[in-house]
Amino acid sequence: MESGLISSLLDHPVSDGVLLLDRGGRCLVANPAARRRGLDRLVEHHALSLAGLYARLLAGERELPCELPDTGAPLRGLLRTIEIDPGAPVAFSLSIRLSEDLDDWLEAAESGGHALWVWDLRHDQMRGSGAWLEWVGRPGHEAPLPFEAVEARIHPEDRAGMRRALTAYLDGEASDYLYEYRCALADGAWRWVRDSGRITARDAQGRPSKVAGTLTGIDSQKQLEQTLREQRGLVEATQRLAGMASWQWDQASGRIDCAAVLCERLGLQAGDGVRVWLRRVRRADRAALRRAWRSLRDQRRPVQFEIPAAADDGPVFLRIWASPQLDEAGRCRRVLAQIQDVTRQHELDAEVDRRSALLRRVATLGRIGGCEIDARTRVLHWTGECAGLHGREEDSLPLAELLRHYTTESREALETAMDRVAGGACAQSLELCFYRPDGAQVWTQAVVDFEHDDGRPPRYLVLFRDISGERAARERIERLAHFDPLTGLPNRSRLHQDVDAALANGGGLYQALLLLDISGFGGINEAHGHATGDLVLRTVAARLHMLVDAGDLFGRIGADEFVVLLQQGTGRDDVAATAERIMRGLSDPVPAAGELLRFGISAGIAVRPPGVGFDELLRAAGVALHGARQRGRNRLEFYSPDAWQRARRRLDIEHALRSALEKDEFSLAYQPQMDLDAQTVCGVEALLRWEHPALGTCGPDEFIEIAETTGDIVAIGEWVLREACRQAAAWDAAGLAFGRMSVNVSAVQLRDPGFAQRVLGACNAAGWPPARLELELTESALLHDTDALWACFGVLRAAGVGLAVDDFGTGFSSLSYLSRFPVGRLKIDRSFIAELAAGDADGRATAVTRAIIQLGTALRMRVLAEGVESPVDQQLLREYGCNEVQGYLYARPLPPREMARWLQGQAPVAAQSDLALV
Repeated sequence: MESGLISSLLDHPVSDGVLLLDRGGRCLVANPAARRRGLDRLVEHHALSLAGLYARLLAGERELPCELPDTGAPLRGLLRTIEIDPGAPVAFSLSIRLSEDLDDWLEAAESGGHALWVWDLRHDQMRGSGAWLEWVGRPGHEAPLPFEAVEARIHPEDRAGMRRALTAYLDGEASDYLYEYRCALADGAWRWVRDSGRITARDAQGRPSKVAGTLTGIDSQKQLEQTLREQRGLVEATQRLAGMASWQWDQASGRIDCAAVLCERLGLQAGDGVRVWLRRVRRADRAALRRAWRSLRDQRRPVQFEIPAAADDGPVFLRIWASPQLDEAGRCRRVLAQIQDVTRQHELDAEVDRRSALLRRVATLGRIGGCEIDARTRVLHWTGECAGLHGREEDSLPLAELLRHYTTESREALETAMDRVAGGACAQSLELCFYRPDGAQVWTQAVVDFEHDDGRPPRYLVLFRDISGERAARERIERLAHFDPLTGLPNRSRLHQDVDAALANGGGLYQALLLLDISGFGGINEAHGHATGDLVLRTVAARLHMLVDAGDLFGRIGADEFVVLLQQGTGRDDVAATAERIMRGLSDPVPAAGELLRFGISAGIAVRPPGVGFDELLRAAGVALHGARQRGRNRLEFYSPDAWQRARRRLDIEHALRSALEKDEFSLAYQPQMDLDAQTVCGVEALLRWEHPALGTCGPDEFIEIAETTGDIVAIGEWVLREACRQAAAWDAAGLAFGRMSVNVSAVQLRDPGFAQRVLGACNAAGWPPARLELELTESALLHDTDALWACFGVLRAAGVGLAVDDFGTGFSSLSYLSRFPVGRLKIDRSFIAELAAGDADGRATAVTRAIIQLGTALRMRVLAEGVESPVDQQLLREYGCNEVQGYLYARPLPPREMARWLQGQAPVAAQSDLALV
């Protein structure tokens, strides 16, 4: 046989093994199938056992069957001679059939659900077994398939994943190739397969050139996995609904595996050690864990317990069922547990306990009890609170026995209520009174109902609540609502009822309302205390009982005000005589703390006109009382319309003052002050004016006192300061010469701690020098010698603000405050100047005026006289040594524009054309 032919045969890709042996049995060459199986080495290894066959072939036999031992079944083959010349063998050929083994293996693989494939990467050719061709959708096509044709049979959702897994393996990023996907069958159905493979050949550069693998059907496994997932999901859903979670602790590793829901609830991670879990349990609660572990370890039996654990959002209560898993030696190697989150149950139990405790507490505090009364036997069964409320200890007793201790009215009311509810009426509520065995009277509020439709015998349900304290309190409240608690006299509410009834039934009686007030009562409270003040009030009330005639009504309506309705007189004189008698009796001294307390009584009387009620009479008597107070102690005054008008106007002014500043109703008028020696304007005084749209012009003597009483003077005074400084700065900028600006200041303003700073603030805001501002104070403002007043004057004096005493000589004049305070000017009140002009018959006004001027001179103060209206006044004041004057002789108080014109008239004529009127 030619060598080329031999070489061609050996290289032919057949599945059987073909070997060429020399005459000694050594392998000269083998085809690929033989080399893969290792037949070349196997033949040489068994050369001795084959020597006999070689000899027979050399002896002339042409071919002989043979067997080669193998690791499995023996390999059967055929030995032939190779002759170049006839009759002269030069070599032997050995052919061993391997295809039968391959078919066996393929049959075994496919019967096990595996299909085989090989992928030649260089030529992109894929071959496989018949099952593989069937699964990739090309049955009957044994020709090689490109990779894309096979990939096209893969489910679109799985292709990308398969490519990533295969690419990672071929690139060396993964140690093997394994991926599960769905592939399309010929009938269009999808089948789950597990694809795996390995590289079987590489090229000279080490790149993969051939990959072989298997395709395994896993439909049943996937169905089983889906079933298991569904079952597991059902178990987990059931556990979630029940708050259950699986838990496992491996004692050797200390690792804990737990359901994710429980880890998330406790803020832990899967795989955390036992120490991490223990940190979630308070030290005080770990004793339960130790007891459970001892039972699991020593007694080897399941345990159940509850324990609180700490979570991020608060405590979590866990109910645990644990069971030990033992090794061969009987030692606990693992603990399996089911854990239920019972936090919500604990919260509900705690809420139930809290409500139950609350109900018990309410029943105890409110003394609430209940009972059931059998409708047929009329035997009652009651709660302990109800029995205690009735002073009993029995669990039950006949209803008749209980009712013997009820009052007749209450017994009849309860029987009637029971008949009504038994007849279908809704629950009845009533108040009952009974006496306990110890004689104590008890009032209860009872609610009676009837039940008969729940399968039980018909019965009455009665709920009792002790209202004895409430009823007593209600009686006390009723008394307090109509009687003064201190004196026991009827109060305003009760008097209103009684007086209105008396007025309505008065007929032809001459009726008058007497309103009495204790003068100086506030001083008694301040000097002796409120206990002494109460003693005085009780004494006055007791005296009223003795002084008021029978048939007259009286009571207390305020702190120190009493009212008497006089009905026994026949005219005004009788009423006045009776009122004076009562006033004298009430004003007698009251002994207290070893001394006699003296006080006065002021009274106002309003005679009742036809058709007038208590409120109108009381208001009229109040107006009369106000007039009596102004006249002094122990004064009596009858109501008159004029007094009412004055009181009404005062009230209207008080109400209007609250909004006058906001409505811009105030204005300033200005009056010049003249230097007598130089005959020049040395200052201008700002005077406050108020024009109300309804009340008309309100003079300062009307509203200043009211504003000081209400406190509105502080805001009004601050506005006056700002406006006066602004106007002064405007005039000064226009070239008008007028010296200083004088502003009146109330004593209420001086008591404000921030007054001095507000004065300087007004100057700064207007750009007016504080040294050209003068504040005019009343003598009463200087009587309160306090540290705050000294501090205020210190700030003003440091800034250069001048101080003047207004209306000097009319108040509580004192030389001491003139020597202490930094007063720079005295203003003589106009009343003294008016008497100078009238002639001053007895010379007293002249003496006082000259004394004031001499006093001011001695204290190095400037003296200004107000109210100068004639040249005679001016001449006399100059002779007395007065420095400055102010009055109608020079100008009345003028509005800003008119004051500017007046000041222009005092300036040189050449300069007047350049001055602006502001």
